[in-house]
Amino acid sequence: MGLQPVFSLKAHVFQIDPATKRNWIPASKHAVTVSFFYDAGRSVYRIISVGGTKAIINSTITPNMTFTKTSQKFGQWADSRANTVYGLGFATEQQLQQFAEQFKEFKEAARLVRDKSQEKFELLSPGLNISSPQVNTVLSEDRQSPPLLGVNGSSEDKLFRSKSADMEESTEKEQMRKMLSEGSICERNSDAELFSLRDSNTKLVAALHEANSSIDQWKKLLAEIILFLM
Repeated sequence: MGLQPVFSLKAHVFQIDPATKRNWIPASKHAVTVSFFYDAGRSVYRIISVGGTKAIINSTITPNMTFTKTSQKFGQWADSRANTVYGLGFATEQQLQQFAEQFKEFKEAARLVRDKSQEKFELLSPGLNISSPQVNTVLSEDRQSPPLLGVNGSSEDKLFRSKSADMEESTEKEQMRKMLSEGSICERNSDAELFSLRDSNTKLVAALHEANSSIDQWKKLLAEIILFLM
């Protein structure tokens, strides 16, 4: 977005003598076009006039500027940025009045733009002024203060204890599995021993029966021998 022409008039352009600050120096040999432009990129109004190949007026209107009519056809305003005072001589009093009205209107527009900018700045400033110290304070406390411990210790301690408890629980489970496994082995061994004892007992009973049978046979045989001898 560039400059947008708003209002134009022809006038003789003068600048104050920088040496005396009293006398006027003609900036143009004849009447030239003096225009109000709206600078959309900067949201400001400017007065621009070109004489030949150079700009003889390039003034940005600010709320502090004042256009003063010093005669029926002549008016002036000071531009502190350009460090000069501009003077315009018009052909008629009506043209001077038109220029003065436009100047006043765009000066008011510049004031409104400035006020809106200040409101935005005031809205943003409290947040900036508060947040920075808070951030600095938090960072400072983080650097200087020791870690806070809760009733049950810090989070690192809790995590360590949790891991330790998990390890202990895992160890206990492993030991339990081992005990159960050993118990199963012992149980199997006991069953085998019991079976072996039962088998041995059966064999012993059979041997006793066999021995008793042999004794009976020996008794019978002994009785027969005695009878034979008698």
